[in-house]
Amino acid sequence: MAKLATPKLTRVLNVAIERQAPPRSGLIRPKMRYAHQGGMNPPIIVVHGNALDNIPESYTRYLEHTFRKVFKLQGTPLRVQYKTAENPFDTEADKEKSRAKPKPMSKLKGREKETRWGKNGKK
Repeated sequence: MAKLATPKLTRVLNVAIERQAPPRSGLIRPKMRYAHQGGMNPPIIVVHGNALDNIPESYTRYLEHTFRKVFKLQGTPLRVQYKTAENPFDTEADKEKSRAKPKPMSKLKGREKETRWGKNGKK
């Protein structure tokens, strides 16, 4: 089994998407960014992108058929896998960690408030 170059796989993927775009699942259309070879025996093609969780089996078969035809892999059990990038700003836990924690009120109680006009905001 020969190595399949990433640029060639990505070009074939883009041509396949231009010919037949992946169907929508809800409001978001899956966006396939690039493809690379994940394994050699059997050949595995890994497709990276966003919202690839709900790609139907029929579209996966379409991609397998396209890759087999272009790279002349007749009789080879080709597999297509999808990898979805994780959004680092998506989870609530990350948002809470990144926020600055407010100081407890007990430490601020005894201090006088100082502004640009002087102490306690008085001129």
